[in-house]
Amino acid sequence: MTDTTERGYDRHMLEALVCPVTHATLRYDAQAQELISDAAGLAFPIRDGIPIMLLDEARQIRA
Repeated sequence: MTDTTERGYDRHMLEALVCPVTHATLRYDAQAQELISDAAGLAFPIRDGIPIMLLDEARQIRA
């Protein structure tokens, strides 16, 4: 049995992803359904259980 989040995707898959800009680890924000790169100051959305790791789709979280 795999370790899945409430949305049904594999938590281990999320842990394997890194920031496409800095290659740093990402932090999962379950409430916002985003993967956060503190190093780059970006939040990548998760839509329908799929992390969208495109810079054009990322939200800037710091000025």
